[in-house]
Amino acid sequence: MGQLPNVIYLASIWVIPLVIAITFHEAAHGFVARFLGDETAWRLGRVSLNPLKHIDPTGTILLPGLLLLLGSPFLFGYAKPVPVNFRALRNPRSGMVWVAVAGPAMNIALAILAALAFHLVGYLPVTAAQWAAENLKNALIINVVLAVFNLFPIPPLDGGRIAVGVLPNVFANPLARVPTANLKRLTATRESADTRSR
Repeated sequence: MGQLPNVIYLASIWVIPLVIAITFHEAAHGFVARFLGDETAWRLGRVSLNPLKHIDPTGTILLPGLLLLLGSPFLFGYAKPVPVNFRALRNPRSGMVWVAVAGPAMNIALAILAALAFHLVGYLPVTAAQWAAENLKNALIINVVLAVFNLFPIPPLDGGRIAVGVLPNVFANPLARVPTANLKRLTATRESADTRSR
């Protein structure tokens, strides 16, 4: 029981920024897809900043929680990928690129906001300032790692989608055939989705 407060504290400074990073990442994909003509995610209620719309009970809650309880030095998990029908986009090829870019771009924006918010920590009471600083530090780490990893040019990562959209067909077509059916996104370690999710 003596370790319970410590576990709760660790959960609060890791799970909060992780859930925010996942939620905003997925919502950004859905928002851009809808803006470009595909309403699949919108009809399913996935164009939302409500974490419950994107959380996978096992990948977003159970797995990170287990890692915290085991004292793991790192934290990762996965969310439900946002479904996108590329054929419904007004320009499927360029649209795929913009939809893919949206997730990492959102994480970079969140990382920048976290860095800027450090300037406000000094205005908080000491205890709250420490907690806020830990959250902001972890938010910075999680979002930068998530953005960088997703930009690897390997399908079905976002970077792979971008590569398929911008490369000449002679290179793009073989890259687009990389198997993806049974993969899921893993934040901070790996990210993937099925063939209809970005």
